Amino acid sequence: MPLTTIPAPVSPTTGSTAAQRTAHLYDRVRHVVPEVEWPFFAEDIEAILRLKAERNAVVLAHNYQTPEIFHCVSDIVGDSLALAREAQDVEADVIVLAGVHFMAETAKLLNPERTVLIPDLRAGCSLAESITAADVRELRRQHPGVPVVTYVNTSAEVKAESDVCCTSGNALRVVESLGTDRVIMIPDEYLAQNIARQTSVDVITWPGHCEVHERFGADDIRHLRATHPDAVVLAHPECPPDVVAEADLAGSTAQMLDFVVTRRPRQVALVTECSMSDNIAAEHPEVEFVRPCNLCPHMKRNSLATIRRSLETMTNEVTIDPAVAVRARAAVERMLAV
Repeated sequence: MPLTTIPAPVSPTTGSTAAQRTAHLYDRVRHVVPEVEWPFFAEDIEAILRLKAERNAVVLAHNYQTPEIFHCVSDIVGDSLALAREAQDVEADVIVLAGVHFMAETAKLLNPERTVLIPDLRAGCSLAESITAADVRELRRQHPGVPVVTYVNTSAEVKAESDVCCTSGNALRVVESLGTDRVIMIPDEYLAQNIARQTSVDVITWPGHCEVHERFGADDIRHLRATHPDAVVLAHPECPPDVVAEADLAGSTAQMLDFVVTRRPRQVALVTECSMSDNIAAEHPEVEFVRPCNLCPHMKRNSLATIRRSLETMTNEVTIDPAVAVRARAAVERMLAV
């Protein structure tokens, strides 16, 4: 995944403003952030850059973060697992995860010796909250001997009850690597159904959904094509199967990014969270983005102000019970081995 290189903070000069001192960073987002808004961001951006240097900290930002976070204060950007993996190779004492809680937990699982902070404890996830460790144990009781494949969009407790984790980008490969004719795939019902259509493995599902992607419907895609006939439609596999069937390509956020960067379509519609389009458009203004998007209220709990406060106060630290962490880490590492 791409690494964002943040320049060192500019030393104040007489009469200069934070907006003027950070103008070089505004150049990165000028295509998606109105100039009038920049002075409201600049002071927090300067403070975050200074605090990162003082704390020996890095900021990890998910693809769904707003452009001023994604392009101006983040050191590592990408999907949930890419963030955790890349962080393992960074020389830092503190990791600030601009995303949601399960992502911060995964970063902590793979970086147990580092301090991991999440700016807002309320940044949850409808998928992660749809299933508990007790639910997984009951599924195992109902289907003895059937391996459990768990999406990374889950709590550490759920991962600890699983055999192996997966992402939206590698789910098919993980399922087929097990060499069984049946798997339990949790918690995203639509992701599991979309994978089941691509394999002969019998997939047992769980009724969990992403509140962003479940709101898209096949009629939305048909209307999009009627109004924008030249647009290439890319859908996230957390969308309902009839949405995926109407799209030109279904893929993870990383796969969507790769498609746009390598194929450079003249016009594209990303059927996913809104900020994904903004973040790609900032670097590729030549591509026209049609935006049939929904906002994730949990991702949007992250802001420059909450990231700054997190670094100033060293809150909120993510901790995981050591016994849970050992088992959850094993499920994640089995995925990495695939």
